[in-house]
Amino acid sequence: MHKIHALTKQQRNALLRKLFLIVLGSALAAIGLELFLVPNRVIDGGVVGLSIMGDAALHIPFGVLLMVLNLPFIFLGIFKVGWRFAISGCLATMLLSVFSGIFSQFQPITDDPFLSAIFGGIIDGLGVGLVIKAGGFLDGSDVVAILADRNTVFSVGEVEMFLNFFILGGSGFLFGWNHAMYSLFAYYIISKMIDVGVKGINESYVVMIVTDEYDKIAGALMKDMNRGVTMLHGEGGYTGEKKKILYTTMTRFEVDQMKDIVRGIDGDAFITLSNAADIVGGRSARKKQGII
Repeated sequence: MHKIHALTKQQRNALLRKLFLIVLGSALAAIGLELFLVPNRVIDGGVVGLSIMGDAALHIPFGVLLMVLNLPFIFLGIFKVGWRFAISGCLATMLLSVFSGIFSQFQPITDDPFLSAIFGGIIDGLGVGLVIKAGGFLDGSDVVAILADRNTVFSVGEVEMFLNFFILGGSGFLFGWNHAMYSLFAYYIISKMIDVGVKGINESYVVMIVTDEYDKIAGALMKDMNRGVTMLHGEGGYTGEKKKILYTTMTRFEVDQMKDIVRGIDGDAFITLSNAADIVGGRSARKKQGII
């Protein structure tokens, strides 16, 4: 109790934001599953996919199976990954089970498996992405993939693909191979929408610019684009000449404007861009501007 009162305003806001994302993400995932995917026997991967197949084969409600099958992974997450991750996953799983029970009472939006794969995949994937953004999970297979990534040569994506190969293949024997192919299509859409949920539509880029006109370009970026710029000190590998490298961040919608500004000042400037998984602190966090 003392710890709750000791939280700063910023920490409380961050906690409330995470809770909101977990609730919203769980609700969206349940809508995508219960109103689109589950009624049309189109499955997601992992424990969610196993729960959908169990619902069809054993006639046990999807939400109940999801909670039961995820329990071992929640405990595994507590001991192997961290209690915050496990608690967030437990809360998200419970909410998904509750929301699934609620939305299962409604009529499906469509009985076309192709349409359900598209729209169900979009809604479900967005919901899962929001939960992951908040530091939780909806599928126990994510825990297995994270642990395998830490202790083996295989990446999270490779482990997920290996597990889902058997799960999606099993759906072919249960629901028919047409539904298995719809499921594979839905799984692809879900994976893409998870990225949208985690990163947002305004995907950010890290930009590095090597130029002799660093003062003019930095001034133009700060004035015309309201971007903060950091100057890094570098050295040419071939000439040994001292260089100043401009470092900043921006959304993908601003990249073309940035290129026009740089080329208008220095046509020989060297520009590199890379995806930023997340941006924390600095002016970028407070005002969605670049780094000071």
